[in-house]
Amino acid sequence: MFGKRGNEGFGKGGTITSPPVAAHSPAVSGSTRSDAPAPAAPLEAPRQPVAPPPLAPAAAARKRPARTEQYYDTKGQVFSALIDTIDLSQLAKLDTESAREEIRDIVNDIITIKNFAMSISEQEELLDDICNDVLGYGPLEPLLARDDIADIMVNGAGQTFIEVAGKTIESEIRFRDNAQLLSICQRIVSQVGRRVDESSPICDARLPDGSRVNVIAPPLALDGPTLTIRKFKKDKLTLDQLVRFGAITPEGAVLLQIIGRVRCNVVISGGTGSGKTTLLNCLTRYIDADERVITCEDTAELQLQQPHVVRLETRPPNIEGEGEITMRDLVKNCLRMRPERIIVGEVRGPEVFDLLQAMNTGHDGSMGTIHSNSPRECLSRMESMIAMGGYTLPAKTVREIISGSVDVIVQAARLRDGSRRITQITEVIGMEGDVIITQDLMRYEMDGEDANGRIIGKHVSTGIAKPHFHDRVRYFGEERRLAAALDAMEMARD
Repeated sequence: MFGKRGNEGFGKGGTITSPPVAAHSPAVSGSTRSDAPAPAAPLEAPRQPVAPPPLAPAAAARKRPARTEQYYDTKGQVFSALIDTIDLSQLAKLDTESAREEIRDIVNDIITIKNFAMSISEQEELLDDICNDVLGYGPLEPLLARDDIADIMVNGAGQTFIEVAGKTIESEIRFRDNAQLLSICQRIVSQVGRRVDESSPICDARLPDGSRVNVIAPPLALDGPTLTIRKFKKDKLTLDQLVRFGAITPEGAVLLQIIGRVRCNVVISGGTGSGKTTLLNCLTRYIDADERVITCEDTAELQLQQPHVVRLETRPPNIEGEGEITMRDLVKNCLRMRPERIIVGEVRGPEVFDLLQAMNTGHDGSMGTIHSNSPRECLSRMESMIAMGGYTLPAKTVREIISGSVDVIVQAARLRDGSRRITQITEVIGMEGDVIITQDLMRYEMDGEDANGRIIGKHVSTGIAKPHFHDRVRYFGEERRLAAALDAMEMARD
């Protein structure tokens, strides 16, 4: 019987012999292990410690030392012995740290009894790998532990890319096979009550820290399951940090603080990966603590700090194709929940009409994000999404609804060097004929790039001394601070 706690019911007893098979990494949340173990095979590439130096390119990863195959073989044997020894139903009753210690004790005993020749570092690496396989997300664990990674993109078992500092590079992380990758994907999505398989091959989910997850599995993904994780930083970004990163000027940050504070209706526009959700999180920090805020999201990502927040999430249809709850259903239901602000994580369909109606009927300070490349395009997309809902309103009426509801559009962009910038703060003034009139309060102008390929530019004021929402600013007592910010922006421009 293995492990220091073998007499506590975790070991199954018996003497270890070389098992003929190595089981697939089990999920400890269940009480039984897989009934269809796979042949012994390498489980994954060697793990990296937390916060390692930049990962080597793919060419270097292929030049692995000769001992790697021996490491894989040893790991397969140890893993097989562990699965045949440990009682997963008992392990599932322990907290994570206790379960990890139990596994480490048993693995150490297995290594001793089978007399594997391993250095201390190799043994520690093996222990971490096996603990991650049993209790965590396998090869993904070292990547999830790194706070400098923004995105993890797994294109089948043999290829994993990460985004670091705005640039995409290939990592050395590999999965044993597509079955192991799909098992990890299923483990992730099952935590939020969803599933991914051949009958439901597309799934959105989230990790416990709020990171967004998308999975698309065969037969739609031809080269094996494709997993995309948009990671959230452990330390939530603030506008002050965005200033330090150069995403916005101090004066621009004050302007955004005031916009969030005085309950302007805000739409954050930008492309994929431009930082829309991050910016929305930053703006919500300036919502008063006594306001009731309701959030609606496809996958819950927002991390509001206010005490009175109600979080809602859509639901996909079940296996019979029933029970779907759409974003529009959530937004419409919000209106019956006495919200003071409604925040929609991502507006992508007819729900935009219900959000605009809410903005225009007493729910000032509502916010949402939209995929678009400019404030003007953002307005056009709103029109298109309203038409998607089957409304037969005249174009002028739709534009009047938009111009009467939205106060400010904040444009975010990811530049070609990987940096993210707030490129425009634009206010919606109203209608002139059939056209929605807007004016920029601030915009980002690119001047070129330096010797390292980094974009050089600056945020400049457009010289607007009195924004259209000035009366709202005065009502909330922020008039003096707004004037100081606009004056500082004007002086910086001169």
